[in-house]
Amino acid sequence: MTQEPIQGQTLQRLRRLDACAVSDALDKLGLPGAVTGLVQRSGPGRIAGRAVTMKVGPGAPRPGPPVHLGCTAIEAAGPGHLIVVEQRSGIEAGCWGGLLTLAAQVRGVAGVVADGPLRDVDEAMACDFPVFSRSLTSFTARGRVVELGTQVPVQIGPAEKPVTVQPGDYVLADRSAVIFIAAADIDRVLDAAETIVAKEAAMAKALL
Repeated sequence: MTQEPIQGQTLQRLRRLDACAVSDALDKLGLPGAVTGLVQRSGPGRIAGRAVTMKVGPGAPRPGPPVHLGCTAIEAAGPGHLIVVEQRSGIEAGCWGGLLTLAAQVRGVAGVVADGPLRDVDEAMACDFPVFSRSLTSFTARGRVVELGTQVPVQIGPAEKPVTVQPGDYVLADRSAVIFIAAADIDRVLDAAETIVAKEAAMAKALL
């Protein structure tokens, strides 16, 4: 599977920003993309990258030889990528777990954002690997949910107004929120966010 090109300078600019500044920029531009409630379960702090997507839910396994859930996404990802998982089925079943965390870390993946339940959180913490998730569980996916697709559009966020995330979209995640930015919008969002940060820095200096 062809990987999305990683634009180093763009990601460097994104990593320097916090989620609140980028959320304000999205508001200013009238764009969706800010999602709250995806809690950072492990890892040292802010992460950014381009999305490799995976959709998980009830259904029949895809035709062909059986492949462990998540392995295709990990094979498609590498440094500069974030794996973004949709598991909004309402079924309590893990959409990410310990062995997947280890494999993603070995591949150099920047982190995982899962709109669904996370298994093996202690293993993610021991690896110091960044994982954000909607909830925690001990229940396996086996016999409950299957991988419905990789590198497909996914829905992340509240049921009434989810954000559609496409493969290759930009992702920024910290303890305040997870932000998704369409690749076509990244330059103007970064420009707007950097202007906001500069104004706030001037205000902070005046206060001091």
